[in-house]
Amino acid sequence: MDRTELAPLIDHTVLGPETTIDDVRSLLDEANEHGMNACIPPYAVAEAADYAPEVTLATVVGFPHGQHGPEIKRREGVDAWKAGADELDVVINVGRLKAGDDDTVEAEIAELVAAVPIPVKVIVETALLTDEEKHRACEAAESADATMVKTSTGFADGGATVADVELMSDYLPVKASGGVGSYEDAMAMLDAGAERIGASSGVTILEGAPESTQ
Repeated sequence: MDRTELAPLIDHTVLGPETTIDDVRSLLDEANEHGMNACIPPYAVAEAADYAPEVTLATVVGFPHGQHGPEIKRREGVDAWKAGADELDVVINVGRLKAGDDDTVEAEIAELVAAVPIPVKVIVETALLTDEEKHRACEAAESADATMVKTSTGFADGGATVADVELMSDYLPVKASGGVGSYEDAMAMLDAGAERIGASSGVTILEGAPESTQ
């Protein structure tokens, strides 16, 4: 896969706790130059939409631990959409899932999906789940009509793995995120069934890809 083909599959990401608006602008410049999407903090969405209207903007909901109440996640998602977000990446309530309260997990996702007219990706935080829990998380996301499932926030001890992408892709399109730092990493995830890559090193990934022949 060459750079032109790969670029639109990458959500170039800056989500650290110290992220400034200048960091966001720099990321948007890179995303725009290379044809990538951007994943940025919620507080910066309105400014980012004005600064780089041609870049597809994703932002996060219930980030990074997923423990906000359902009404807070819904409001956060609606506010982000109204501010200019094109996609939402929402963290599930891992505690609810581990307690076996799958109906609540599904209902929370479904409320957000119903509240916004834009794609909702569900972050299941695979590093914290058993395989059985990963299946249940993906089932909840699928039943709630989410658009994608996403492996990780990048804030837990562990990120995307080939095995997790293969498991998750049986349910919905997968965004592989967390620890994807090179072209080889990205291609391993795409070969396993991922349809999107989330990475803070989007430029590095593209620099490792073959140049477009077109």
